Amino acid sequence: MSDLQDQMKQAVAEAATEQIRSGMVVGLGSGSTAALMIRSLGAKLQSGELQDITGVTTSFQGEVLAAELGIPLKSLNAIERIDLAIDGADEVDPDFQLIKGGGACHVQEKLVARRADRFVVVVDASKLVERLNLGFLLPVEVLPGAWRQVQGQLLELAGEAQLRMAQRKAGPVVTDQGNLVLDVKFAGGIADPVGLEREINNLPGVLENGLFVNITDQVLVGEIQDGVASVRDLAKR
Repeated sequence: MSDLQDQMKQAVAEAATEQIRSGMVVGLGSGSTAALMIRSLGAKLQSGELQDITGVTTSFQGEVLAAELGIPLKSLNAIERIDLAIDGADEVDPDFQLIKGGGACHVQEKLVARRADRFVVVVDASKLVERLNLGFLLPVEVLPGAWRQVQGQLLELAGEAQLRMAQRKAGPVVTDQGNLVLDVKFAGGIADPVGLEREINNLPGVLENGLFVNITDQVLVGEIQDGVASVRDLAKR
């Protein structure tokens, strides 16, 4: 990754962190940009700029990082509400519908996002698309004993699904919940994200899918303008 890309991710992570206020319960997302946001939050807590923050993480990776930085954490079951959740996305369309799950954390990510009063998405400009699923496969988390059955059911919905295999271990990717992930491609992309999210989640054996619909309040986009990293507050269509 280039220095400019690093600066762009840092800029958008810090812009999101600026929305955090003392006393908030904050959903802490997953991925590289979210990790920079968590680090920025940790620095503000250490300096005293922010106080009395409670974090709710969306992945084991984020939990480890937040703990290292001294950010107090609670589980979803231990809180009444989340004031603000900040997370990345793999694709964002003009209606602020998302595909998430490149890191196989989308179940916990969706739980946290749905619980939050405000959900802010931080991305770089490469994640903006006109239609979902033309470039990025849709992750579907499935029970291990049902992946072949779900694969067949998805094919009936015109989705070609492949079991996600691990890169540095033998066998498939296993999620934090102990399940497997099917990555699905729909010919022509996803024209109706709202309907498809519901349809996939109604399939027996599916725990959750990576379509995040009608949930995003704000999208902050990191860009490079004239060699300088900047942040754009994206306008919804």
